Amino acid sequence: MRKKRVMIIGPTGCGKTLLANALNDYDGPLRKTQNMIYKEKTIDVPGAYIENAWMYKHLIAAAQDASHVLILIDQSKRDDVYSPGFAKVFRCPVIGVITKCGLSEENEELAVQKLKKLGIAEPYFRISVPNGTGLEDLKEYLFKEASK
Repeated sequence: MRKKRVMIIGPTGCGKTLLANALNDYDGPLRKTQNMIYKEKTIDVPGAYIENAWMYKHLIAAAQDASHVLILIDQSKRDDVYSPGFAKVFRCPVIGVITKCGLSEENEELAVQKLKKLGIAEPYFRISVPNGTGLEDLKEYLFKEASK
């Protein structure tokens, strides 16, 4: 049986690679993600996969190797790149993550509404990787079963 990883998807610049590095306890340099990168605990997916609907089939196929799918919403931006109900295409649990919390706090409720529109149930995790906000709660939620 193949090892299951956490798949991280979201638009370009929303913090996917930074989050993947934090979940893998990696503190090295960041590079632009041009292909799916399979790390110890994560699958880091380039933003182009969500920004181009014709690539959704590749996301769905890769999710077969995922224990969870994290769908990221960037709180600092108001744009919407996801199709309504998008979370329903995955067979594993889908978790909503609001990144860059603390920036553009007036957009927090909008970010929550976007996650609901995607078909993602609470709890939603509000994180800021540079500040460390919310990371431990997310790690505990994702990896509690693996530690047993």
